[in-house]
Amino acid sequence: MDDLRIPAHVAIIMDGNGRWAKKRNLPRKMGHVEGCKVVEQTVEDAARLGIQYLTVYAFSTENWKRSKDEISALMQLFRYYTKRLLKIAAENNVRVRMIGERSRFPEDIVKGINALESTTRGNTRMTFVIAVNYGSRDEIRRGMSRMMADCRDGRVSPEEVTEELISSYLDTAGIPDPDLLIRTSGEERLSNFLLWQLAYSEFYFSDVLWPDFSKEELVKAIEVYNKRERRFGDAK
Repeated sequence: MDDLRIPAHVAIIMDGNGRWAKKRNLPRKMGHVEGCKVVEQTVEDAARLGIQYLTVYAFSTENWKRSKDEISALMQLFRYYTKRLLKIAAENNVRVRMIGERSRFPEDIVKGINALESTTRGNTRMTFVIAVNYGSRDEIRRGMSRMMADCRDGRVSPEEVTEELISSYLDTAGIPDPDLLIRTSGEERLSNFLLWQLAYSEFYFSDVLWPDFSKEELVKAIEVYNKRERRFGDAK
């Protein structure tokens, strides 16, 4: 462990909650409940390992297409865990940020998200980023709409548009791009997650369903990351 090069930013697509529940003849919502417990533990494990940024894909813009019962259960989980995360963040000196379009959520959930961000703003050990009602194409669309408005109003000129400027209009402004992306459950696709930010990230795909994810699996992913040669576009 001591000789491991710890990535500064790890992003995770947490997949497999429903399949985990189905394998055990449980309702899908129980998979989400167990998945949230694993999120708690992963935040603590990541902070102790020295990861500076941990980003998880919690609820996508496409997830609204799920059944009303499942969405209702997820909203209740959000309500519970926005409060629960206050305790976890305080215990681990973790700052919490939310990315995505939060206005579609019920007012009490939006207030909970805002309170969680403001209360933890001064924490410095690790930044925990939660993508909720997030889709990368929607993020880019919203960001470019704001940039075009600034161009129209004379605050930005077309000649000033750089990759850095584009990044500053995204939800992740001020957050470094992920070094490592982990996706659980055996799926090997990005599912509209951080498409701009993952341009040079290393990918690790695990067959483990998210509720079975552990510190050992996180370390295994980092060990594989350590074996990769990071070239950043150098084809030599």
